[in-house]
Amino acid sequence: MTENARSAEEPAGLLMRLGRWCAGHPWPVIVIWVLVLAGATVANNLVGGTYSDDFSLPDAESGQGSSVLAQHGIVGGSNSARLVFTTDSGALSSQSAVIEQAAAQVRAVPHVVSLSDPLAPGTTAPDGKVAFANIQFDDKPAALGSDLIDGIDKATDPVRATGVQVDYSGALGKAAEPGSGDLRSESVGIIVAILVLLLAFGSVIAAGLPIVTSVIGVATGLGILGLLAAAISFATASPTLAIMIGLGVGIDYALFLTTRFRQHVLDGVEPITAAGRTVATSGRSVLIAASTVVIALMGLFTVGVGFIGKLGLAAAITVIVAGIAATTLVPALLGLSGRRIDRWHVRKPVAEQSADGKESAWHRYAVRIDHHPWRYLGGGVLVAAVLAIPAFSMQLGHIDEGADPAGTTTREAYDAITRGFGPGANGQFTVVVESSDTALGQNVQQALAKTPGVASATPMNPSQDRALLLSTVTPTTGPQDAATDELLATLRTQTLPPVLAGATSYVTGMTAGQLDFRDIVAARLPTIIGVVVAAAFVLLLLSFRSPVLALKAALLNLLSIAASYGVIVAVFQWGWGGSLLGVHEKVPIESYVPMIMFAIVFGLSMDYEVFLLSRVHEAWLRTRDNHASVADGLAVTARVISSAAVIMVCVFFAFLASPNVVIKILALGLGVSVLIDATIIRLIIVPAAMFLLGRSSWWLPPWLDRILPHLEPEPEDVPSPRSPAPST
Repeated sequence: MTENARSAEEPAGLLMRLGRWCAGHPWPVIVIWVLVLAGATVANNLVGGTYSDDFSLPDAESGQGSSVLAQHGIVGGSNSARLVFTTDSGALSSQSAVIEQAAAQVRAVPHVVSLSDPLAPGTTAPDGKVAFANIQFDDKPAALGSDLIDGIDKATDPVRATGVQVDYSGALGKAAEPGSGDLRSESVGIIVAILVLLLAFGSVIAAGLPIVTSVIGVATGLGILGLLAAAISFATASPTLAIMIGLGVGIDYALFLTTRFRQHVLDGVEPITAAGRTVATSGRSVLIAASTVVIALMGLFTVGVGFIGKLGLAAAITVIVAGIAATTLVPALLGLSGRRIDRWHVRKPVAEQSADGKESAWHRYAVRIDHHPWRYLGGGVLVAAVLAIPAFSMQLGHIDEGADPAGTTTREAYDAITRGFGPGANGQFTVVVESSDTALGQNVQQALAKTPGVASATPMNPSQDRALLLSTVTPTTGPQDAATDELLATLRTQTLPPVLAGATSYVTGMTAGQLDFRDIVAARLPTIIGVVVAAAFVLLLLSFRSPVLALKAALLNLLSIAASYGVIVAVFQWGWGGSLLGVHEKVPIESYVPMIMFAIVFGLSMDYEVFLLSRVHEAWLRTRDNHASVADGLAVTARVISSAAVIMVCVFFAFLASPNVVIKILALGLGVSVLIDATIIRLIIVPAAMFLLGRSSWWLPPWLDRILPHLEPEPEDVPSPRSPAPST
């Protein structure tokens, strides 16, 4: 027995035994999964937490300013919002009595700490048709349940009865919006996945099995995430992101295992033995692929911003559950199905490969690439490079409520504030000075008001303990405008320092925090790229024992990510077709999206890389013929990888129906990246590059060979005697 075969045989035995046991004892495995799912779901409903876009930046000026305000009893951020009153005829003052009565009733709603006077001079528009009241809660509105929204609705209904429109902005508006869009997206994604699986397998059972296991895995993962949310603050996009990733990889992983199992059964292998071999080979590839995705997602914590790291954690939870389900629940259902897996079929079952393995259309395609590798490599790289061009003009920022769907309460409130007070009123800055000197406050206020780009600056009013001076600065431009970003820098570096007389100042508030957040993310993006690429390189090196293949995979994945960046910039930032997706204005790319996309796309790209290289590596260990190995690996994986990619693309694109613009950007970016990766990268550039590299693809220095452990993903390739059916 060779060293490679011996070293691979031992770990493979563990997975082989796991697969055989699960297939031989399907009902205990199924019952355990049902109990875990029920337990996680019930516990989440009873004690699960909520989600909110609250983050802290202790190293940024906005974060330090917020901390100073909190120390003096002034709390804002995700615990504050606005009630916006609008009338089309007359002035709001004509309804002052009913508005003031409603304000008093809102103040009496549980969890409402304070509500400002909606008809005060500073919060009523010059034409009298728009007014707003700042409302403060003792907790995040999303965490307070529907009773809060019902109470505020009931309190303001008498105002609406007079013809005055009442809308909510900020965290209150987000909590008031219905959340049915994501459920619709999930349903569309699952329906499309069923159709693709029926076409791929031709079998109802084989098509339904990946759907069932992925849904169970995602539901279990969401229950676990909800329980964690009771102790950890997760962003509002976390459950949607977890569903997108978990559903996609869950179906893919089950698809790869089911395909391998069917091939074994069609070859005459006894079902329980076939399930064991499937877990020992494709199951090992699934675990390596899932590990790569999790490493990429958890690498987001290296950014040092908990908000981003916890987005990665949310997605990683469903990926981990999907990997466990693939190696336990899937073989259990495969063992339960046995040879009946193709009994209910819509067409004649098709084997994974032909009898000789060299007569398929995919094999002939691989041979054509082998004959013209430079042509295919150059063409593939050119297409990806052209798609990546817009990425060089990417503008990071925060997508404000002006991009919310028309008719939503947050969009109505945003537009009303813009009409009544100007666009800058939706993105005000709070200037904090640690001083009680009123003369100093007057000088600071005058300097603020004279700064170009400032529409107004309120007098520097003292805090309740008179330790701070506070002013609200309204820019002339909206939160997304580049001029607002420039104004922030001007206030901090030019306006305030000359007039502070030794006092400490902070420019803070939600808009300042978002801009600081963007700068931190942009500065640390290279770090996350380096960490994730290095970790993936090491994992692939351990898996395939080839530094050349590991480096090639990392570089090509960077190419597909750049191309997907280019597409989202063209659609959302440049506005090329954004209206078709329900975004009717040009928006910046949300600051954390490129980082989240990188981690997810890099991990998912490695999924397909692992499955393709696993079969190529398997053939290489058998033949030591690089050209034949690449052609054989492509021939036996192209159909299943293509089917898996179509499913994942459809799952991601289904979330374009979400009303959340950030989710739309992620959905398009992730869908396009998988499409590019599974076609241009995996079917053109990778085989062409490996044909050109030849035997160099498998080069491994002797010193490195001695120190690397053997973690080959699919060690079983040498024919083995069929195992007898277990006794019953």
